[in-house]
Amino acid sequence: MIDLYTWITPNGLKISIALEELGLPYVSRAIDIEKGEQFSADYTRINPGSKIPAIADRDNGTILTESNAILIYLAEKVGRLLPASKAARLTVTEWLMWQGANFGPTLGYAHYFLTYNAGQSPFAETRFTTDVERLYKTLNDRLTGREFIAGDFSIADIAIWPWVSRFARHKIDLDDFPAVQQWYRQLGQRETFQRGYRVPFATSDVPGL
Repeated sequence: MIDLYTWITPNGLKISIALEELGLPYVSRAIDIEKGEQFSADYTRINPGSKIPAIADRDNGTILTESNAILIYLAEKVGRLLPASKAARLTVTEWLMWQGANFGPTLGYAHYFLTYNAGQSPFAETRFTTDVERLYKTLNDRLTGREFIAGDFSIADIAIWPWVSRFARHKIDLDDFPAVQQWYRQLGQRETFQRGYRVPFATSDVPGL
């Protein structure tokens, strides 16, 4: 059994979707970051960085933070969604790094400036509008002619998909990125993605399907 400490954010959704895909038993434990629960003494004993998600694996006592590290751990635990061959594994790792270093942080700032604080910083809005469009184009180019991001379906797809699910907050029209849209809708219709998207609780249906 795995304890998943999470909230309704793209990084949290990565892990619940992966757990559903891998068929691992887990219990979700909501950490309401809007109320500051990530700073509580109980939670900082699990993650001193005060971020979600985190997991505690009761099978072996492993406690792990950082969403993409958790994805690798879970994939290795089950032996799925992360290739064994060196070249294929490196491709998956490359796109995990792209998500963690580029796509996720930039879209997170886009949420802040384009949706939650629109009109407050014209320079930042212009900057992140441009960067968001560039990153969606990068993803669209990668997916053109491909069903999945890194060969077979993998944790790279799981890492990136929840961020795309916030496309409205990025002021993105998925019609402008048809390869992304097709990939996004295909994955969003999977029962495992539907279930993982509702963890720790449902806020809406998967948008854009």
